Amino acid sequence: MDQSLLNKIALSLIPGIGGVLARNLVSYIGSVEGVFSEPVKNLQKIPGIGEVNAKRIKDKSIFIQAEKELLFIEKHDVGVLFYTEKDYPRRLKSCADAPVLLYTKGNPDLNTEKVLSIVGTRNATTYGKQVCDGLIEKMAERNYRVLIISGLAYGIDIQAHKSAIKHGLPTAGVIAHGLDKLYPSLHAETARKMTENGGLITDFPSNTKIDPSNFIRRNRIVAGLADATIVVESAEKGGALITAEMASSYNRDVFAFPGRAGDTFSKGCNQLIRNNGASLIEGIEDLEYFMGWEKTDKKKNQQPALFVDLSTDEEKVMELLRSNNEMFIDQIAGELTMPVSRISALLLGLEFKNLIVSLPGKMYRLR
Repeated sequence: MDQSLLNKIALSLIPGIGGVLARNLVSYIGSVEGVFSEPVKNLQKIPGIGEVNAKRIKDKSIFIQAEKELLFIEKHDVGVLFYTEKDYPRRLKSCADAPVLLYTKGNPDLNTEKVLSIVGTRNATTYGKQVCDGLIEKMAERNYRVLIISGLAYGIDIQAHKSAIKHGLPTAGVIAHGLDKLYPSLHAETARKMTENGGLITDFPSNTKIDPSNFIRRNRIVAGLADATIVVESAEKGGALITAEMASSYNRDVFAFPGRAGDTFSKGCNQLIRNNGASLIEGIEDLEYFMGWEKTDKKKNQQPALFVDLSTDEEKVMELLRSNNEMFIDQIAGELTMPVSRISALLLGLEFKNLIVSLPGKMYRLR
């Protein structure tokens, strides 16, 4: 039995210990293995742990559950991504509340160059389905190798997955339960096809009960995995708007397709646009512009300043950009292991010093 993987699974299963506390534990102690061998009195001193959580960490029954999960993983060829590993999605890693461990089925490349989340109402109209399919079709026609993320739910979610399959783009569904089941079961055949060019993702272990609160927890992964979230249709309230809000909190772009005034399932999109919660898009051209996918031959009129005094952190950012043509802000944050908020401040300072250029889609390059 893989003891290292067993420890990682056990860490993710401790009640009351979410992604933030789990990372704090590993950071303070130095290893996942050390978390379980550390004396209770030392665990209690770690911020956020205390007496109750320290006892939970020491509860041996966690390893009984972890062993069952490990057997399930091995039997069903389930992939496991731990947050310290190279293959863990870099975009999600920059989110403060990201899970420490993900389970995957299939072959989703979660670190591919372009990733978009497409979400919307479960009661998709013909208009919404056509808009969704048309956008994905145009991406395929332009040879954009975009990974389409959604939640495998009824409506816009399943339309996004089906359109991606239809037009030959990879797609991955984030589910709100373990990989031992599929909800809704009606989408099982689509899910099977997805594993051939993409797959399924969850942070829930097997035998997790279907619970409404799990879907909100699922939405943070849908938002965190992508460069941007696109809302196709939404009522005034719903999971799509929650996902859009989460994406915005992660400093990701949010886009929405407008609808006719008074249409029930356009009210949410129109509201997002009206309140500056999303940028309005009407098709692939708008998306290309906002995401910086358009090629440009414009000459640079400004020259970088010479002999500028830079801080140590600014030098790190500059060195990273010298080694790469263009980088998204979350890529920079991930490479330098700094919060996105800190990187954002550094990039703004470098822009003022006329050393870097800000591109659409929160991408940056040297002048």
